[in-house]
Amino acid sequence: MTTMGVRQHLGELQARDLVRKTDETRQTRGRPVHYWKLSARGHQQFPDRHGQLNVQLIATLRDELGRSRLNKLVDVCASRQQKHYEQVLEEAGNSLEDKVRALSRLRSEEGFMAEVRLLPEGWLLIENHCPLFAAAESCGQFCQSELDMFRSLLANYADVQRADHLFSGARRCAYKIIDNSH
Repeated sequence: MTTMGVRQHLGELQARDLVRKTDETRQTRGRPVHYWKLSARGHQQFPDRHGQLNVQLIATLRDELGRSRLNKLVDVCASRQQKHYEQVLEEAGNSLEDKVRALSRLRSEEGFMAEVRLLPEGWLLIENHCPLFAAAESCGQFCQSELDMFRSLLANYADVQRADHLFSGARRCAYKIIDNSH
């Protein structure tokens, strides 16, 4: 598609309330940048019943076991995931860049549409999609466990800070990975 064709298509989707455009971001050169994301109505175009089931299971676990036990279960799942991640990152190489790129690949394989950007002090790991959104919305421990896992995986190389969070109004989740060798 041409650039104009893409703009027209996004305009039509916006008119039908299927996408939203965020405020433009000025760049030093070129045209202003617009970010687009699906609206609630846009998300409804893609059937997703497993999210509802997950939310029901989480609510049931929280009601039957209590919030602290539910959080413990989420942490146990994250611990199992971390063991796999540790193995992959160990095989990835010794540099922080190798580790961060491997982490990005793992996250993309799990549906997070991850990407990495270089920063002056390290890296930015961006997750452009959250396949756990419905579950994380009903149990914030998913988000905390993710941050804790990233910190643990990269503890010998970098400090990890959450830079963007969907539940704080951002359009994505992102993590600053600050090289601690500087």
